Amino acid sequence: MIGVVFGAVAFVWAGWAHERPPQGVGWRIVLVLLQLGGLALLGFGIPIAVQHWSTPTAIDSATTALAWFIVIFWIEVIVIVGFSIYFVKTGRTALIAPLVLTVVGLHFVPLAFVFGQWILLVAAVLITAAGVAAALLPQRIAAPSFWSGILAAPIFLALGAVCLVTGAGAVGG
Repeated sequence: MIGVVFGAVAFVWAGWAHERPPQGVGWRIVLVLLQLGGLALLGFGIPIAVQHWSTPTAIDSATTALAWFIVIFWIEVIVIVGFSIYFVKTGRTALIAPLVLTVVGLHFVPLAFVFGQWILLVAAVLITAAGVAAALLPQRIAAPSFWSGILAAPIFLALGAVCLVTGAGAVGG
C-alpha cells in the first residue's frame, strides 16, 4: 500500500511543481513524466491492494497503530496550518511548499516505528532534506514549489516502486 500512496504523492508533488518552473518547456516535460510515473505506480498498485484488501495491515483498529497514526496526522496538520498562516501573514507564501514537504518528511520518522516499515526512515531523511533544500534553492530561477516537487517526486517514485515490488512479492501479486 505504501507504493500506491507514494505513487499518488509523487503525482501531486510533480503537479505542484508546475507553479513556476525554470524557463523552457523541458522542465514541464520532466514534471509530466514524473506525474505519469506516479500514475503508473497507482495503476499497478491499486489492483494488488484491492485483491488483498482483507489482508491484515498495521492499521488495525485492534492495535494502537491506528490511534498513533491519527495523532501523528493531526499534529502534522496543525503544524502545517499554523506555519502556513504565519507565512501568509508575513508575506512569505513561497515557503509553504517546502514547509509542507519538510513536515511530511519528518512525519515518516514516527510512522516508521508505528508501522514497522523501516523504508519510511529512508523516506524521512530524503524528503526532509528535499524540503530544506527547496527552501534554500534560488527563487529567482524557480518557485520553491518547483524545487519541492522536482526533488520529492523522484524520491517518492523510487521508494514507491521498491515498496510496490516488495509488497507484490510478499502477497504473491
